[in-house]
Amino acid sequence: MTPPRTAIIGAGPAGLTAAYLLGKRGAEAVVLEADPRHVGGIARTEELDGFRFDIGGHRFFSKSKEVEELWTEILGPEMLVRPRSSRIYYDGKFFSYPLQGLEALRKLGPVEAARCLASYAKAKAFPVADPQNVEGWVVNQFGRRLYEIFFKTYTEKVWGMPCAEISADFAAQRIKGLSFTSAVKNALFPQKPKERGEVIKTLIDTFRYPRLGPGQLWEACAAKVREMGGEVRMGARVTGCRFEPARKVWRVSFARADGSTGEVEADHVISSAPLREVVGFVSPALSDEARAAAGALRYRDFLSVVLMRQGPDLFTDNWIYIHDPGVQVGRIQNFKQWSPDLVPEPSWSCYGLEYFCFEGDGLWSAPDEQLVDLARREMERIGLCPAREISRGHVVRQPKAYPVYDQGYQQNVACVAQELARKLPTLHVVGRNGMHKYNNQDHSMMTAMLSVENILAGEKRYDVWRVNQDAEYHEAGEAGQVSGASGLRLVPGRAA
Repeated sequence: MTPPRTAIIGAGPAGLTAAYLLGKRGAEAVVLEADPRHVGGIARTEELDGFRFDIGGHRFFSKSKEVEELWTEILGPEMLVRPRSSRIYYDGKFFSYPLQGLEALRKLGPVEAARCLASYAKAKAFPVADPQNVEGWVVNQFGRRLYEIFFKTYTEKVWGMPCAEISADFAAQRIKGLSFTSAVKNALFPQKPKERGEVIKTLIDTFRYPRLGPGQLWEACAAKVREMGGEVRMGARVTGCRFEPARKVWRVSFARADGSTGEVEADHVISSAPLREVVGFVSPALSDEARAAAGALRYRDFLSVVLMRQGPDLFTDNWIYIHDPGVQVGRIQNFKQWSPDLVPEPSWSCYGLEYFCFEGDGLWSAPDEQLVDLARREMERIGLCPAREISRGHVVRQPKAYPVYDQGYQQNVACVAQELARKLPTLHVVGRNGMHKYNNQDHSMMTAMLSVENILAGEKRYDVWRVNQDAEYHEAGEAGQVSGASGLRLVPGRAA
């Protein structure tokens, strides 16, 4: 039996993982990527005059042994092991992150510390029943005062909306398992290395990282896809995705920057494109209800202002969260601390100041020169260095960086997902934007892995929507269970 041909929309972690695994199994895959130069999506690496910069900061850590092994298989010794270090800047002070309870209370001072402890005790005694938003969820975990100091400002910078309007799903996924009690426990009794598989993911103290940035891994993956006979077509923006029931095939049309067009025929389609866009160009069209649900899905965008400076590092953290409401920047990356090879000379450093916005708003549309000047001034205001020490800057804009978890998103996503599964079972949505799930790249990869298994099996054996935030697949069975002709442990084994 001839293996099915698959068209893949998007050359990010999910799309390239699918293409790579299909190629290994002898199945033909064609990847269509809108970007004319970079693969990797938001996990790409851009370069300017020898400076390389990550778009958002990507730690390579997973509880899934299969994902960890795939990274090693693709890039081998080019995967470095790096120390994880991050802090919070608030009220002119730097606090360890994840929060170390005793240090946080000490730096806040005795009066504020007493308020935080009293607030925490109150939250434990009178918790918010069944919290539906971020505010209620975090208050239950940390108390209202610590929520206001260490969560509220930053979270509202990221999302551009009050915490009371953000679904509790966001907090439950991103800081799952962490509480004030666990923060204090971790500070007093650090986890031993052998327990790493059980550590709360926000407390992980090391991670792997490609020597030349995350884009290096996905560039290597794309090259391997091509070596196996697959295609990765750059600068191909998908404009239509039409299913022909009589022939049971898909015809995926795309446009190039020069105005020319093309078309790919396939038995299956794997899409990591934003779910809202897919519903807009898929044919036969979905119901009015599903189209309205997709149209209600929202995204948060961001831009990174990259600053180059000659001299010693200003800080040794990978990144710093900026909770101070007096500046607009939300997070500052130190790319040299991710990998020393991201800068051309040891005497130079490179910083990425991240500003969260909506595509088309004043910040997004500001001229690059104005944004670089803003970043310089905010570096000085925070106390990191005088603005005059920054020799140059560069701006990178990233649309649809984060799917928004507003109060109605769950119902909207469920409506679309159910209709796609019922009407178009050979269309497989994967990844962060493809599923409108704020996940990490290992989670995105796992959704692609399971989709490949479904395609090659010729039936839906695995429900990718059941892959959780830890890149674990929930089904009856023990971790490490072997299933499928590939031998892939679809219930992932723990990474050592």
